[in-house]
Amino acid sequence: MAFGFTPKFEQDLELNGLDPKHYLAIALETVKSLGWSVSYTSKSGFIAIVGGGMFKSMETFQVSTHDNRVYIVSKNAKGGMFDWGRNKKHVNEFIDAFINVQANLSEQQLDDKLTELTPVFESTDEDRLALPPANFNDNIKSFFEIFVPRKGFFVTPLIIDVNLLVFILMVASGVSFFEPTTLDLLHWGANLRVMTLEGQWWRLITNTFLHIGIFHILFNMYALLYIGLILEPYIGRARFAAAYLFTGVIASLASIYWHPQTVSAGASGAIFGMYGVFLAMLTTNIIDKSARKPLLMSIGVFVAYNLMNGMKEGIDNAAHIGGLVSGLAIGYSFYPSLKQPSQPRLKYITISLLLIATLSTSFVIYQNIPKDTIKYDAYMKDFATNETAALYVFSLPKNSSNDVVASALRNNGLPNWDKNLLVLDSMDKLDLPAEYTARVYTLRKYCKYRIKVYNYALEDLNENTNAHRDSIVYYNQNIKAIIDSLKGGAN
Repeated sequence: MAFGFTPKFEQDLELNGLDPKHYLAIALETVKSLGWSVSYTSKSGFIAIVGGGMFKSMETFQVSTHDNRVYIVSKNAKGGMFDWGRNKKHVNEFIDAFINVQANLSEQQLDDKLTELTPVFESTDEDRLALPPANFNDNIKSFFEIFVPRKGFFVTPLIIDVNLLVFILMVASGVSFFEPTTLDLLHWGANLRVMTLEGQWWRLITNTFLHIGIFHILFNMYALLYIGLILEPYIGRARFAAAYLFTGVIASLASIYWHPQTVSAGASGAIFGMYGVFLAMLTTNIIDKSARKPLLMSIGVFVAYNLMNGMKEGIDNAAHIGGLVSGLAIGYSFYPSLKQPSQPRLKYITISLLLIATLSTSFVIYQNIPKDTIKYDAYMKDFATNETAALYVFSLPKNSSNDVVASALRNNGLPNWDKNLLVLDSMDKLDLPAEYTARVYTLRKYCKYRIKVYNYALEDLNENTNAHRDSIVYYNQNIKAIIDSLKGGAN
């Protein structure tokens, strides 16, 4: 059972005088006999896909020849920390099957296979397998190359770097490494309907580079790295960057449309968008047919699992769905320009049209997002102002006369509680989520209890008695219970 961030099993063998071209021809026939799908072939080797599909594991199987040796690597294609011995099993199956195929392949059949591979051997394209296997120092260098833009993998590392930089700056400023507060997230640009719709539209973008603790950013960056390594070489840096930003914005809009109170942050909406783009690619002939089915099943399982996992409390599935759906649409829109790479203008026309479509869609969604929660917040500010005035009586000196206290209750207290009942009446006319409506109902009881206490207190002051003391204690207990419940609730 292999263990690691990407479980794998490696083995190298002597060619024993066998020509590398002959070995490659026999190896490809061996993979075919095992039912594995070849996704990449070069003059020095090939990469095959093993397994894949609903509830099935998937591994990449790489064979390459260097310096009279054969290097075989089988590793997980879906991530995970364990392979339960599958990679070693694949390598042993290949070696056993190779011996059998070599023994039963005639010279004529081998010559035919070599003829079929002539275009591969004569190709001048860059050979991804031409370099020898990496040693420990190479692996360390390779790890840090994740963060360095290069040809075919340019935008993904830039996005990862920006996300990590923002997280480092947050932590350096005093934000919690594991669990940032809501106020910290909002300060750094998280998405919240009431703030975003009040002119802070930039939160639709900034929240996609913001994360809620170290585990959140690690999981998201791993998912982004995985899709970036596969997708960016296919669609190029311009399309990748455009798709990430456009799907991120749509995901953010979906979040504030469905969740009026949720503080949203994280790259997962945009990442789901990139998986949506890739799913669209996998349903076309842009990607080689032999690799299409296993990748389609693998990505499909990933998306389905994460959408189901997103049903848990605290996860913004609206952003996931918004990103995924917009990603599918964007992926299909890329198809014409990908089929005609000789016309680069078509690529930029497509991106320009997508920008217009994204802005137009964003404007329509933005205008149709219910604004009543914003009005609610404005009313709550009025409520708080009136409440402060009504509670002025409690700030009077303890030695104040009965007349002064009675005047405060009569002239500051009761009128402002009545004002707050009118404010709550205005809130009743709004189309509010259930939790808001429940809060308005509770606040109305709170105001009525306050009015009762003030009236009982006035009567006792005027009559210079404690006749209503028990009633005052009873209603004050109810008031305290309401305050405690409101402190513990959302909003």
